[in-house]
Amino acid sequence: MSDLSALSNAAPPLARRMVARLRMKHLALLLAIKQNRSLTRVAEQLATSQPAVTQALAELESLFGAPLFSRSARGMTPTALGELVLSRAQTMLADLDHWALDVEAVAHERSAHLHVGVIPFLQGRMLARAIARAQQRGRRISVTLHEDTSDRLLARLRAHELDCVIGRVSAVLDMVGLRHEVLYQQEPRLVAHRRLAARLERKPLQWAELTELDWILGARQTPMREQITDFFLRAGATPPQPHVESLSAKIIGELVAANERAVSIVPADIAEELVRIAGVGIVRHRFSWTLPPLTLFERKSGAMHEEQRLFAQALRDVCAELTAA
Repeated sequence: MSDLSALSNAAPPLARRMVARLRMKHLALLLAIKQNRSLTRVAEQLATSQPAVTQALAELESLFGAPLFSRSARGMTPTALGELVLSRAQTMLADLDHWALDVEAVAHERSAHLHVGVIPFLQGRMLARAIARAQQRGRRISVTLHEDTSDRLLARLRAHELDCVIGRVSAVLDMVGLRHEVLYQQEPRLVAHRRLAARLERKPLQWAELTELDWILGARQTPMREQITDFFLRAGATPPQPHVESLSAKIIGELVAANERAVSIVPADIAEELVRIAGVGIVRHRFSWTLPPLTLFERKSGAMHEEQRLFAQALRDVCAELTAA
């Protein structure tokens, strides 16, 4: 008996039917229906006939034993079962994309391709050292970095679009299905236009005065932004209304450097980078709080290939060195 036959015989009846009848093209069809909400438009997109699309959907609904979409004047919308099936379909297709990239990597004499989610306020040198160290350990990996906020990156991690995420831990994040490991702690630094930084250093910081300056801050509803707001509230001051919001540390640095009234709060290591690349000034004032720690997030379930383990270990080693420095 083959391994596939043994697996099919041991599986529940629905799983056996899915192994025998479900195809990747069916998954693509479901996503196309959700996107277009019309079988006619799906047929046009897939360059096939509407009867063929209708028959394929009927076969899928027969397989799952219930309708996957409801029909109305506004078009087709997923049923509760349909939403569940679509969620799994998106995950499986994302895994297929990763599989194809791994095959291409091997064809180009690399061992795998990793998709890594990163938040904006992350030291580029740390990432470069971790990638280089993983490659030195005998595996030629290629990496695509996806920059976004922690909450959106974790949603993509759960959907199997990313292999891991380097973000910030927070009580408001949805951690279902994920495990996390703190990498290192970052201290906050106040950065400002150089002349403004020199003036602010001459006396103790006055939070009411700082509120009136032109603040350049990261995105709302991120762990770092929430902690800045909380710090002002605990100091008895009104949280600043940002003059500009940006997800880019470099853009924040350029905006601060160009405006004599501009200030921002960024991690200490990012502040040092912005001194070099943008010419900002650092206000040498130590805050009584720390930023939410940088954290490695991974899925609890599913296989982790060796290249991902090597990258994770290289990341831990580099962060440990940064902490010790």
